[in-house]
Amino acid sequence: MDPHHRHEVTRPRNPVAEDLPAGHASASAAERQVDEDHVVHSHGEHAGHSTAMFRNRFWLSLALSVPVVYFSPMIGHLLDYHIPVFPGSAWIPPVLGTAVFAYGGAPFLRGGLAEIRSRRPGMMLLIAMAITVAFAASWATTLGIGGFDLDFWWELALLIDIMLLGHWMEMRALGAASGALDALAALLPDEADLVTGDGVRTVPVARLSVGDVVLVRSGARVPADGDIVEGAAEFDEAMITGESRTVARGVGERVVAGTVATDSSVRVRISAVGADTALAGIQRLVAEAQESSSKAQALADRAAALLFYFALGAGIITFVVWTLLGNIDEAVVRTVTVLVIACPHALGLAIPLVIAISTERAARSRVLIKNRMALERMRTVDVVLFDKTGTLTEGRHAVTGTAPMPGTSAAELLAVAAAVEADSEHPVARAIVRAAASDDDASRLRLRGSDFASLTGRGVRATVGGVEASVGGPNMLRELGLATPEELREAATGWMARGAGVLHVVREGRIIGALALEDRVRPESRAAVKALQRRGVKVALVTGDARQVADAVGKDLGIDEVFAEVLPRDKDTKVHELQRRGLRVAMVGDGVNDSPALARAEVGIAIGAGTDVAMESAGVVLAGNDPRAVLSMIDLSRASYRKMIQNLVWATGYNVVAVPVAAGALAFAGVVMSPAVAAVLMSVSTIVVALNAQLLRRIDLDPARIG
Repeated sequence: MDPHHRHEVTRPRNPVAEDLPAGHASASAAERQVDEDHVVHSHGEHAGHSTAMFRNRFWLSLALSVPVVYFSPMIGHLLDYHIPVFPGSAWIPPVLGTAVFAYGGAPFLRGGLAEIRSRRPGMMLLIAMAITVAFAASWATTLGIGGFDLDFWWELALLIDIMLLGHWMEMRALGAASGALDALAALLPDEADLVTGDGVRTVPVARLSVGDVVLVRSGARVPADGDIVEGAAEFDEAMITGESRTVARGVGERVVAGTVATDSSVRVRISAVGADTALAGIQRLVAEAQESSSKAQALADRAAALLFYFALGAGIITFVVWTLLGNIDEAVVRTVTVLVIACPHALGLAIPLVIAISTERAARSRVLIKNRMALERMRTVDVVLFDKTGTLTEGRHAVTGTAPMPGTSAAELLAVAAAVEADSEHPVARAIVRAAASDDDASRLRLRGSDFASLTGRGVRATVGGVEASVGGPNMLRELGLATPEELREAATGWMARGAGVLHVVREGRIIGALALEDRVRPESRAAVKALQRRGVKVALVTGDARQVADAVGKDLGIDEVFAEVLPRDKDTKVHELQRRGLRVAMVGDGVNDSPALARAEVGIAIGAGTDVAMESAGVVLAGNDPRAVLSMIDLSRASYRKMIQNLVWATGYNVVAVPVAAGALAFAGVVMSPAVAAVLMSVSTIVVALNAQLLRRIDLDPARIG
């Protein structure tokens, strides 16, 4: 960016970031008994550790399971192959099976103990109970205790493998909440230029104190909140306010940590450091919102809790009934068969497999699902709250109107303005140059500028066609002693009414026209809004822009509700406001100021072109800039939920039907299920669930075809 170029345009005053109040105690989340390896719904660094843990245990357990299965007499008999016999071969299944039980089964055993301690039995306890019974029965058979024939080594190994695979897939679908806090911290520089009596010296930001004066050079970030005491500059506050326009700041005005001085150096007296800065306040809001959104439980966990009581009750009843009938051997066999067939192979994959396929399908459509609960909740959303800048709009200046004076064509007006602005890298200048380049008539004029000069706070000047020409706002007109001609007032008033910036073009001391610049609405936004409304989902808009800017965009797109002039902390409040009305909210944004609202909403969706913080805080990230991808998420969520329910119904329904048969309820009719058959049926149930989940691959998620 040109270090001397500053535009002053006629536009409504936008609210800017201000210091946030000191953090308060976050809403307490439901207490959870968490084991190091039993972190199915945790976030952040711990979740990343669990993902690697489940992956590593799965691969090693799978390798150990191959010989267990191969040397199993039951498998050899079923597949009709000869098992090699050599000294010690009979001990391969029990020894390696025990290794799989101890290593691969450890997360489930510890998780089961954690569920017992918390008095909330669920998936982990059910798995732990099944593998423990299979382990004990298999060793009893191996050692010849009790005369039972209950060799479950291969079932035990494969059961643990499948459970590890399911939890690994599940963990990969979880987002890392702590990444948002890391991204926020990365916005601050590590060092600052401290002004002392002896000059300027570089010090760590952590050593700054209230009252210190720091030098913020052109292109550098402000290290802490403060007030300008010397100099003036245009500040890029997009990382805090989310707005695309730079803001002029001078002596006495407040600047916020993390913002960038784009064109000049200033000296800033520090007024807040560390936890008292605005950025730290946003960081606290993100942490609080993420904690409050972590209370949801997975459908599979709720189903597993019910299935646990069902399986435990069925096992006890089976053992008691057969014992009372005087057949203790049959009591043990029937009880083990019940617990094996009730083990949630299918239930363990019912949800994570759907999530894994859904996230893969979404990724192919350039949608990253970081949090599985975001996918589950998307189908229930009542309102989608869009941030304006960079989300529904392009997030950059564009020439949206030209008003030439009589005797000057629109092409000539654009060509002159572009020639003056050609040597500047200011966003406004780039917008004017782009507009002229895309206009065939303006391009054919081939005007060139020379002797470029920046008029700080007024505009720019250059020589075009041998005469002096200038582009700027009202300060430039006042300096030149010019007033807006009557012919331009109606157009300029209309532009300003909808929040557009207005620049005048002067040539040889005479105004030859005016240009309107504003953040252009994305072509896809209108289709996205209409399609959401057809699906019964309301659309709301939130922005830090002035009321007239927001209302103009809202009216153009047909948006149901508009929140304008919203400060960073208030975007989170607006999500709360909608939620207090009983609405389930999906928030779509791309700025740091959006991150608390993204985390607070039932579903946070970040536009991929946005900031790292917004993407870390969201449960869903759109890799592209097409807001119609939100529709893809809704359709995928609804389809995924149907598959989850179908899989859960099958996985639990299968147990409801199969468990009584395994218990011997039909023994009077000669129908008895052996443990081997129970293990096979358990595997068949898993295959059915897996095939049903694969049907999600047939969904078309192309935003261009969704309407």
